Amino acid sequence: MDRISKRFGAIEAVSDISFDAQPGEILGFLGPNGAGKTTTLRMIMGILRPDQGGIRYGRSGQSGKVPKSRVGYLPEERGLYDDARVMDILVYFAQLKDVPRSEARDRATKWLDRLDLEAWGQRKVAKLSKGMQQKVQFIAAMLHEPDLVVFDEPFSGLDPVFQDLFKGIIREQREAGTAILLSSHQMNRVEELCDRILLIHAGREVLRGPLQGIREGAGFHVVSMRFSGDASFLRGHEGISRLALGSDLATFVLDDATAPDSFVRSLPPEIVIREMSIQRPPLHDIFVRAVEGTAS
Repeated sequence: MDRISKRFGAIEAVSDISFDAQPGEILGFLGPNGAGKTTTLRMIMGILRPDQGGIRYGRSGQSGKVPKSRVGYLPEERGLYDDARVMDILVYFAQLKDVPRSEARDRATKWLDRLDLEAWGQRKVAKLSKGMQQKVQFIAAMLHEPDLVVFDEPFSGLDPVFQDLFKGIIREQREAGTAILLSSHQMNRVEELCDRILLIHAGREVLRGPLQGIREGAGFHVVSMRFSGDASFLRGHEGISRLALGSDLATFVLDDATAPDSFVRSLPPEIVIREMSIQRPPLHDIFVRAVEGTAS
């Protein structure tokens, strides 16, 4: 995507956004509600047309308009027909992506078995739970073996077991060379999966880069310390903020000017450390700080 913009009347939904999704990579596309994520994804899929900028597809030096037959899309909202049978709708969607009918049925059968839906192939979509419908949409996005997959909240409605299964499949697709664009509010899943992230707010880019580099560049550490003794000295420590101090547990933020090893060496001898973790901030904290910073 090259400098994409989109307006709806007086509202600038997306403003001058550029990014790429590379083969064999998972790119996390993040932002708060109303940031312009869904509008951007719909432009990628050709559902909306940008007012400015271009969306290009390329592999092995080739480039051009994004071919719909090579792209998979799992939308956040339900996109299934309630009165259709599961197998029929999967075959129909695959045929729209140039997969022959017999091949589509074979692939659908394998996917339904893998996602524990083999007994539901002849049932109508309306009879399925929310989580089952999400599995069907996931299959529909993958059935034609796309080069690029766009996942918008793929873990919605799934129990932890199938969230882990989806996570494994997404990693498999990355290893197979698929380019994956993942949009989700589940920051823990983004951290587990994504190689790079792009954060937008109010239609504009706020933050981008490799996930580990972004965490290291955040400028603070998050500390959790279980202890015995008097830890009241933490309240006056210049390098500490957001302190929550209990009788035997302290959690706080350690700024980047205070090195973790120096902080540990400075602990008074009367404090007995039972457990301690010092980590770069989770993506949730970085997300909140970045959005709050652009809103101030």
